[in-house]
Amino acid sequence: MKFELKLGEKKLKVEINDLAEQANASALVSLGDTLVLATCVMSQEDKEGLGFFPLTVEYQERYYAAGKIKGPRYIKREGRPSDEAICNSRLIDRAIRPRFPKEMAKEVQVITTVLSWDAENDPDILGLLAASTALFISDIPWLGPLGAVRICQKDGKFVLNPTYEERGANGTDIIFSSVEKDNELLINMLEGNLEESSEKTVCQAFDFAEKYLKEIINFQKKIRQKVGKEKLVLAIPAPDESLEREIRKFLGDKLEKAFYQKNKNQRGNELEQLKKELISFTGEDRKQYVENLFIREIDRLFHQSIIKYKKRPDNRKLDEIRKLDCQAGLLPRTHGSGLFCRGQTKALSILTLGAPGDQQLLEGMEIVCKKRFMHHYNFPPYSSGEVKPLRGPGRREIGHGMLVEKALLPLIPNFDEFPYTMRVVTEILSSNGSTSMASVSSSSLALMDAGVPIKRPAAGIAMGLAGAQVLTDIQGPEDHYGDMDFKVAGTRQGITALQMDVKVEGISKEIMK
Repeated sequence: MKFELKLGEKKLKVEINDLAEQANASALVSLGDTLVLATCVMSQEDKEGLGFFPLTVEYQERYYAAGKIKGPRYIKREGRPSDEAICNSRLIDRAIRPRFPKEMAKEVQVITTVLSWDAENDPDILGLLAASTALFISDIPWLGPLGAVRICQKDGKFVLNPTYEERGANGTDIIFSSVEKDNELLINMLEGNLEESSEKTVCQAFDFAEKYLKEIINFQKKIRQKVGKEKLVLAIPAPDESLEREIRKFLGDKLEKAFYQKNKNQRGNELEQLKKELISFTGEDRKQYVENLFIREIDRLFHQSIIKYKKRPDNRKLDEIRKLDCQAGLLPRTHGSGLFCRGQTKALSILTLGAPGDQQLLEGMEIVCKKRFMHHYNFPPYSSGEVKPLRGPGRREIGHGMLVEKALLPLIPNFDEFPYTMRVVTEILSSNGSTSMASVSSSSLALMDAGVPIKRPAAGIAMGLAGAQVLTDIQGPEDHYGDMDFKVAGTRQGITALQMDVKVEGISKEIMK
């Protein structure tokens, strides 16, 4: 069946058919001649004991979509995903993941494939809408739908789902993803690249987007009414109230003493030891149940302490920033270096300057250009006190690297003013939350140390949430157990990059403000 929605000056088209008939559901979504297929598949069996929801999201670019044959001389097929494709996979993941039930233990894979690209309409938004539609009409337990739009400014006016040309002519490019609750829109994912824009501009952009987000959500509801499958009912085991009482009695105030301390390693060691003692107390046969309850108790303690008593794990005030320390010019033979420390989070950035011939050549489905400013982010296992094999950069490292790059790009001098190629590498030496935002600050230091005439110094910070309480400069446990991770980077003049994801339904416009 085919469905159509007039969205501003364009038509959003959705087709539901049986081409991918063995998937739980699929959806073809198009805008102009850009067409994306999204499929979703759920495993038959539960994946127990993972400690996280096994969701995999893949965003696939295909050269044929743009009528191109690319690749080296002897290999003419797609290889590893481009950085852009990885960032789009993460964007879709961050929007859809919070909408799965907490009890969900079945493995889910969502694959979005760009089948056609018209060089005008970006397929990333269509990929997110296609994934939302496929999940919503499927039998997979998922609390959708999502509305998603891109907003930019042109001649002082906001533009809905702009073309590449319209996006290139202005300094505001924001993606909003929202859900509806009690007739109110909640923002559940946000991604933005700006040129030192004001907070007011971001809020006004959402005001402009609200109408269209609601239309897209209602559009998907109509589609489900006609072609939707009955949702699978999850079998949720009844709680063992007697055992839970014994566990809470055993924990007493031990959990609070272990959790509330400044040192990350000490906190982690004491919590791990307490968990082992608890499992020994209850018996190995109930290990999985006890581990899940232990996590829920930490979560309950975290939220209760902040909402009722405004008490954070390291005893900071809600709006207090951790101790800061900065250094520049640490390394003798590099062109520029900067160290930024915020509490136990420590980021070391190193800048290398090169000739114009050192620019990176990009040849992808969408992007064909030269890149003269690069930022790469490394997160070695020792930074979090872990032992892991060293492999190539993972999705998280690529995503964080790109976020920092976008945050700094508006500040980089143009080619005529400074013709050098610039590569910044950030090594995370110690991690306790907000490492990507620490990388913005350390990279800014490295650029200035090398004498690069950036417009202004840049900095970044991550804000969190517990209930309705906003937390400034979140650290590890506040990111893990909190309800939101809202990264903001910029200068004294304004915002250059935004990225937000949530673990709850979403945040209201008032909380964002």
